[in-house]
Amino acid sequence: MASLSVALNLSTPRPSLLHPPSPPSLKFSPVHNTSRRLALFQLGITLPQAQLFNAEASKLLATEGNTTKVATAGNSTRESTSFTEVDAMDWVKNDNRRILHFVYSVGDLDKTIKFYSECLGMKLLRKRDIPEDRYTNAFLGYGPEESNVTVELTYNYGVNKYDIGTGFGHFGVAVEDVAKTVDLVKAKGGKVTREPGPVTNGSTVIAMIEDPNGYNFELLERGPTPEPLCQVMLRVGDLDRSIKFYKKAFGMELLRKRDNPEYKYTNAIMGYGPEDKNAVLELTYNYGVTEYDKGNGYTQIALSTDNVYKSAEAIKLFGGKIIREPGPLPGINTKITACLDPDGWKLVFVDNIDFLRELE
Repeated sequence: MASLSVALNLSTPRPSLLHPPSPPSLKFSPVHNTSRRLALFQLGITLPQAQLFNAEASKLLATEGNTTKVATAGNSTRESTSFTEVDAMDWVKNDNRRILHFVYSVGDLDKTIKFYSECLGMKLLRKRDIPEDRYTNAFLGYGPEESNVTVELTYNYGVNKYDIGTGFGHFGVAVEDVAKTVDLVKAKGGKVTREPGPVTNGSTVIAMIEDPNGYNFELLERGPTPEPLCQVMLRVGDLDRSIKFYKKAFGMELLRKRDNPEYKYTNAIMGYGPEDKNAVLELTYNYGVTEYDKGNGYTQIALSTDNVYKSAEAIKLFGGKIIREPGPLPGINTKITACLDPDGWKLVFVDNIDFLRELE
C-alpha cells in the first residue's frame, strides 16, 4: 500500500519528472504511481479529475464572490450548500489543527540522518524506500508523529544537490545548552555560521548551524520542552498580508511581532499555541523585498485538519490558491488538499483520522 509520505511530497521533483513529458504521453498504473500523480500537481500538469480521485468521494468547489458552493461530483441529486466567510471563519476557529511535518529534499540521506541524530538529538522514526519511483523518505523528530512535529526528508535517486533559494530561512531547534550543542556540531565536522550569543535586542541565546545539505538551523536555548523542533522561518513580500492570511485561512494566532529598523526587517511569529511548547511559523519581511527565489529544496509544511473540504473552501475564500483539490488519494484513501499562500509557499492539509490510520 502507498504511504502518506507520498501525499506530502507534492513539490518534490522526482528524477524522472525533472523534465516531464506532455500530459498525453503520461501513463499510470492503478496503484504504484500514486507519487507520480501527485508530483505532477506541483509541476503544473493537470490530469482529468476522474484519473485522480474516486468520483463519488471527490468534491467540486466553485467560488462566487465571498461564497463558495460545495457540490458532490457526478450526477448527484444532493443540493449544493453555501460556505460563506462567516462559516469559514467559524470552521477555522474550531478545527483541530497542528503542524505535522516540515518537508524538504536532501542530497545524502544517510549523512543527513546521522547528523540530525548525533548533533541535534533527533530520532529516526521511520524510513521508506520507493524504488519504482526512485526516491526514499525518512521521518525524524523528538517524539511520536501522533503528537510531535517531524522533518520529512526526501532523497531522489541520483540527485545530490538542491538549490535552497533565498526565500527559505531556517528551521529552529530548542536545546538546553546552545554552546554545548555547537561544540558537538564542530566535533562532528559540522558548519557553524553564528557562534552562541544573545539574539539581537534580546536575551535568548542562539547559534546558527548548517546541515550537510546547506539548510540553516537556528539553535535556541530553552528549558525542557515537549516540542524541540520548534519553528520554520520563511521570507515573505508583504507581512501584513501574510499575517492576515494565516490568521483567517489557517487559524493561527499572531504570537508576537517585532520590527528591527536598524537591520531593515520585521518578523512575525504565528502558530497554534505558545512557542515554547509548539512548533511555529516565523515570517520575515525584509524592507523593500517583495519576491524571493524559492529554489527546489525546501518543499512544504503539512498540517492536520478535521475536514479537508472545508479547509480548502476557507483557503479559497481568504486569498490562497488550491493546487490539489480536496479528496482521497488513490490507493490509500487518505484525504488531503494542497495550496499556495499569497507568496507561493506550499502547504498541505491532511485529514486527522486518516493520518493516524496511516501510522498504524
